Amino acid sequence: MAVRGPFPIRTSDRIAVQPPSARPEKKRIPTFEFSTLSLPPEEQFLAWRASYAPMVDLTEPDDFSVDFAGEQVLWDLDNLVISRVRTHGLGFASLAGHVRRDPMDHWLITVMLKGKSTTIAPTRMLEGRIGSVQIHPLGKVFEGQLTDCEMLQLFVPRDFFRGMAHVLDAAEFSARDDGMARFLAEYLIGLVRCLPSLDSGDLPRLVKATRAMILACVAPSADHFEQAGDMIANVLLERARRFVQANIISRDLSAKVLQRELGVSRSRLYRLFKPYGGVFRYIQHRRLLDAHAALADPNDSRRILDIAEEYGFTDAPEFSRAFKREFGYSPSEVRMAGKENISQRPVTDLENIAATDRLGVLLRRLQA
Repeated sequence: MAVRGPFPIRTSDRIAVQPPSARPEKKRIPTFEFSTLSLPPEEQFLAWRASYAPMVDLTEPDDFSVDFAGEQVLWDLDNLVISRVRTHGLGFASLAGHVRRDPMDHWLITVMLKGKSTTIAPTRMLEGRIGSVQIHPLGKVFEGQLTDCEMLQLFVPRDFFRGMAHVLDAAEFSARDDGMARFLAEYLIGLVRCLPSLDSGDLPRLVKATRAMILACVAPSADHFEQAGDMIANVLLERARRFVQANIISRDLSAKVLQRELGVSRSRLYRLFKPYGGVFRYIQHRRLLDAHAALADPNDSRRILDIAEEYGFTDAPEFSRAFKREFGYSPSEVRMAGKENISQRPVTDLENIAATDRLGVLLRRLQA
């Protein structure tokens, strides 16, 4: 298999709400990255296999060559673990099929972003395609194949649904792409995008929201829909955010365009954006955030006015006033702080162990 070269994993948009010199200390959600691309070619697949050894046994694809590219980002959510993965094609088999191995008894919820997978279980076969949500019980026997792919993986311990385990048991070995499954996929995609801007204090609400979304989408009921009502609105808001961000410098971006993109009524759009002061106010907020990020970037040497014009402000005083209303300080203050700031990544205990061992440590902790 030919290596197509590095594929960087984007885990967040550039978001800054305070000048770096004034940022309060926050305990970020622990994040860990692992890539085979930094290893010698002959060690790449072996390292990737070792990383997943606690949950599945990976096998080389038929067209395997020495080079193997795999990239993984892990987020430790205390009661859950979520990862974003890119990998070349390979085979996999559950550890439940290995007499001398002690498999993890977690559910694995997978959202396919690129590529496809095939899973063969004792009673059925399922195909995972782009946008589908798959549910694998890691404690049961299965095997399969992955093409070159990108995916999100949510590891859910059995105790997470104490009293409701039958809900996921009934959905095991399924690959769903119905409307509710798409809501769950959108929620998990949005969650991963937001994680870099959250801190550990957000974890209890985040975990509760994730549990509600899984129940609402895997086992729809009136009670579960009520619990997940806010999360469904958040999915729509995440779609809106991505569309606004993708068209942030377009002069045509408007409430009407956004309404058409989301496929909602004018009144529904109004209700969604009422907490943000309306669609226009939200778009301006996002533009100011991007302008803030550009100003804070020491490698961006453009004039402040040039950055302002890119984000729809043709008048420098108007931009300065809007910016100061939004953040409480001027564009020039951000520019100066960006030149002086040196960021530091917080250190956690998992950073002191081998990258190939981190997933196993996190999954064993969930098991405990």
